[in-house]
Amino acid sequence: MKVIVCGAGQVGSNIARYLASEGNHVTVIDQSAELIQKISDTLDVQAMVGFASHPNVLEAAGAADADMIIAVTLADEVNMVACQVAHSLFNVPTKIARVRHQSYLQPIWADLFSREHMPIDVIISPEIEVARAISRRMLVPGAFDMIPLADGAVKVIGVVCGQSCPIINTPLRQLTGLFPDLNIEVVAIVRNDRPIIPTGEDQMLAGDEVYFVADTKHVARAMAAFGHEEPEARRVIIIGGGNIGLCLAEEIEAKHPHVSARIVEVDRRRAQMVAQRLSRTMVLHGDGLDPEILEEANVRASEAVVAVTNSDEGNILASLLAKRYGCQRAITLINKTTYQPLVQPLSIDAVVSPRSITVSSILQHVRRGRIKAVHSLREGFAEVIEAEALETSSLINTPLKDIRLPGGVIIGAIVRAGQVIIPRPSTVIKPNDRVIILAEVGQVRKVEKMFAVRLEFF
Repeated sequence: MKVIVCGAGQVGSNIARYLASEGNHVTVIDQSAELIQKISDTLDVQAMVGFASHPNVLEAAGAADADMIIAVTLADEVNMVACQVAHSLFNVPTKIARVRHQSYLQPIWADLFSREHMPIDVIISPEIEVARAISRRMLVPGAFDMIPLADGAVKVIGVVCGQSCPIINTPLRQLTGLFPDLNIEVVAIVRNDRPIIPTGEDQMLAGDEVYFVADTKHVARAMAAFGHEEPEARRVIIIGGGNIGLCLAEEIEAKHPHVSARIVEVDRRRAQMVAQRLSRTMVLHGDGLDPEILEEANVRASEAVVAVTNSDEGNILASLLAKRYGCQRAITLINKTTYQPLVQPLSIDAVVSPRSITVSSILQHVRRGRIKAVHSLREGFAEVIEAEALETSSLINTPLKDIRLPGGVIIGAIVRAGQVIIPRPSTVIKPNDRVIILAEVGQVRKVEKMFAVRLEFF
């Protein structure tokens, strides 16, 4: 597949890295000669300096025979025009654009991106995606990540194993005997920042970050098995009333009527605007690092603080201060990847990475075959994939024990007619099953091929 990536920032470079590692032909465009040089030095891609929306630049990048353009520059308008030019002049089949300014995304203007006007196939809004990701994390207290799949029938959950976790130091193959009617499957362990794709002989240790697949009906019991029985947050403080904070408050008001939220915003004019947009969320003008403001927000009685300002350092400090004053749980937005390994020892409960969330959203629309959903884990060491098995798939009608899966690939669950099946050696995948898979990044292309539709199917 031939892909043009417009923008060599954090998101663009990560998308390029993913796609290049799977053998795609990738061209990256950016105005910054420094970023382009860095891309050229580190990735096996074609990189060129230029203005991404100019026709001559797109032509030089090979737009005439490109399969896809992904526009993720810092400017919404450049992203939109690049997609328009790619469509009108070069007939690029698939166009994906990152659009951050919320005025473009209001429902009243939904027709703007139709094929008759500005034909963009997929619009990615990082602010909306991040707000949804935080909202999902709040639904499962004690989890640092939660990904719903198969229309909500399955959840992939990330938890930290504490010293009191009852199932540490136990081989994974024994979990079935300990919990015979609990539908969960451990699919990844991160230990001392080193990812592990586990076998049945591996054990979980105190301090490990563990990802497991669970039947949604069994999530509460699964969390208890991992030693997490925290209450769901009903009083939330949001530090930062920017686009992410506002989107999160709107998400809470729309979908979580039992949750009471308060926003702390340092800019008076922004605080007034946010207050006008929200109906039942209290907005406080002040600094999230001011103890008096936190007291006014009733931090001692709050179950969760969500720090989503534009400052990573401010978010970390506000989270620690809120927990010191009695808040039970802290969810912290961090852009700099170098900070992420530092936060677990600081007792920050969950870290949200806008870059990783945006990359996952884009990959979901890049994957081929019968791939329904894609989510990147922990700075991209693996992907959780939801795929539909068709009659032409090489996986169907054969017991799993007789299928030679590539190394670094684990089947975590199968969903058949709404029923969740945790795979065992004798389990057989059937046509139309939804299959939840964890795959190391280098093996994703092989997973795509497993679920691709062969020509003879037609």
